[in-house]
Amino acid sequence: QVQLVESGGGLVQPGGSLTLSCAASGFTLANNAIGWFRQAPGKEREAVSCIVPWGNSIFYVTDVKGRFTISRDNAKNTVYLQMNSLKAEDTAVYYCARTETSGCPGSGQTSAFRYWGQGTQVTVSS
Repeated sequence: QVQLVESGGGLVQPGGSLTLSCAASGFTLANNAIGWFRQAPGKEREAVSCIVPWGNSIFYVTDVKGRFTISRDNAKNTVYLQMNSLKAEDTAVYYCARTETSGCPGSGQTSAFRYWGQGTQVTVSS
């Protein structure tokens, strides 16, 4: 059974940092690309970043480039999203998701991801 479990969310002040983890089970992580998405209240879910098995990554949100880092440890079956210099507009529920292939979709469309975690809340507020 494929499972993805996010953790690491919480409340942080503007300018602070958080590292989210996505723990995978039920499949071999090294075979699939993993994406991070977020959904703010009243907004549609948007793709943040995606990483392929060999470590190349893509960022879909221009504003997070230079502030967020995506990485993976296939041996630990875990994908990470390190978030620095957090802003209030980063507040959202963050989800990780798995593709059915080893590639990341060019536009981050949610239809390319079949399995999803339950999400972890990130709140950036003073």
